[in-house]
Amino acid sequence: MDICDGDLVRRARAGDAAAFRLLVERHSPSARARAARLCGRADDVDDIVQEAFLQAFMALDRLRDPDRFGAWLAGIIRNVHRAADRQEPLMLLAEWPESLHPVSALGLPSADDLDRAEALRAAVADLPDRQRRAVELYYYAGLPAGQIAGSSGAAKASLHKARRRLRAHITAHRPDLIPASRRTAMTTVRIACAEPHVDTRLDGSPAIGHILVVLADDPGRRAMGLWLRTRQGMALWRILDRLPRGGEGQPAPDAPAAELPAREYSPEDLAGQLLAAAGGSVTGVDIDELGPNVLAARIGVAGPAGTRQVTAPAGSALALAAVLEVPVQVPDTLMDRLAIPVTGGDLLRPFASRTPARPSGPRSGPRNLAFADGLDDWIIGGSSRAEVTGARWNDYAVAAAHGTATLSAAVPQPFGDVFLGQQWLADDYRGATVTLRAEVRSQDVDGCAELSLDIVNQPEGRSQARIMHAPPGDQPQPVQHVRRDRQHLSEAITGTRDWTRYQITGRVPADAGHMGFELTLAGPGSVWLRNVDLARTS
Repeated sequence: MDICDGDLVRRARAGDAAAFRLLVERHSPSARARAARLCGRADDVDDIVQEAFLQAFMALDRLRDPDRFGAWLAGIIRNVHRAADRQEPLMLLAEWPESLHPVSALGLPSADDLDRAEALRAAVADLPDRQRRAVELYYYAGLPAGQIAGSSGAAKASLHKARRRLRAHITAHRPDLIPASRRTAMTTVRIACAEPHVDTRLDGSPAIGHILVVLADDPGRRAMGLWLRTRQGMALWRILDRLPRGGEGQPAPDAPAAELPAREYSPEDLAGQLLAAAGGSVTGVDIDELGPNVLAARIGVAGPAGTRQVTAPAGSALALAAVLEVPVQVPDTLMDRLAIPVTGGDLLRPFASRTPARPSGPRSGPRNLAFADGLDDWIIGGSSRAEVTGARWNDYAVAAAHGTATLSAAVPQPFGDVFLGQQWLADDYRGATVTLRAEVRSQDVDGCAELSLDIVNQPEGRSQARIMHAPPGDQPQPVQHVRRDRQHLSEAITGTRDWTRYQITGRVPADAGHMGFELTLAGPGSVWLRNVDLARTS
């Protein structure tokens, strides 16, 4: 049965984690398309979508009309994009919902029943007065919600808050009461290393494009790699870089203080001190998926009011764990899916070779249009190549032979998109009209492929990020998206298996900074490209 968004939202509010996962699966394609239309860089799409779902999860209780979840999520995506443009700090988010173990069984109470009842009594006693009274009257006295408080809505709100606190209390103090079918088996991992990887800016200068974080399961002799974007992984890299780790060129963990590098004060240090001043502490960090390809972390926080779970971006949570030296755990199912066997002490090498291809900056002009050198001088990218766990990088295959390039889905339902393209400086084309011509054929693409031409202005004093156009859709073709700083012109690939000539024409402004064209595939099927040509037509 197809469950509507409103019912899924209501179930997720009640603590059904599977319901929110279904919302993520249902709305990921539209969320990714919307984020791609807003973003200047393809690699930012995943960050914005992940953060938007995290914020939506945190704010479910504030959604007035659950049936309008999609429109509400679209607004969150816009706000996340604006915040990213302003480079605002990432905020810690709210708690993670989990199912609560039933407290009693039918028939005479056994020792286990009494034990569970005592655990629940202690959890209820820890509730605020209004929530405790609502639980006692509703669950024990059997009164309807309308007779518990001034209104049925007020009573339901108190009961909802009480259930969340009870789940957190039981999870923290009596996790053994959670049924095995509902428990998540966890593997304790070590933050082995965080290594920056350098990309190239549009002006050709180097810049850190992402941080490779390796989580090691030493007893299992395996490790998992996370490719975090710079703003998510930079803090962790800096922290690990200043902590003593031992090994060649590094002081040992027990080295005298005089041999250790100076300790740089960080926001994570301050967070630990603030928690301690408030009588609280961080008990651990769990890394998990909130939904398909939406990575998140749960930070366990213990304080005078009890223990709570706070959801945060993985990079922020791992940085906090590194400073406070608290355990980090990953669900066994996630480790089994993503971890690879490792031998020896070099944990970076197996992952460094899997680093996703990143786009380089524009050159003086298009090169190797006939694929004479295979895919040399071509940019290969897309959201599938930027997925944080690396598990979906091979969902698409890209190849070139005999003067023809091919993009094809390697799995029935590939993640995100992949593109093949080039970028070059607009110096030789400013003020002219240019035409891009290419021959394309496709098979089973079902409207999910396009050829596009981008012309990007370069306002004085402002650096431009690489343009990522929206994934192909069912829009009338040709499509032209115009912003103050760019033109995006595209032709949808019609799906014919015969070679078809495509042509896109655009005017290059006098202040254009760079230009580019791409062939994009965002779903099943295959698409081929040959005889690419770019020429001035006026």
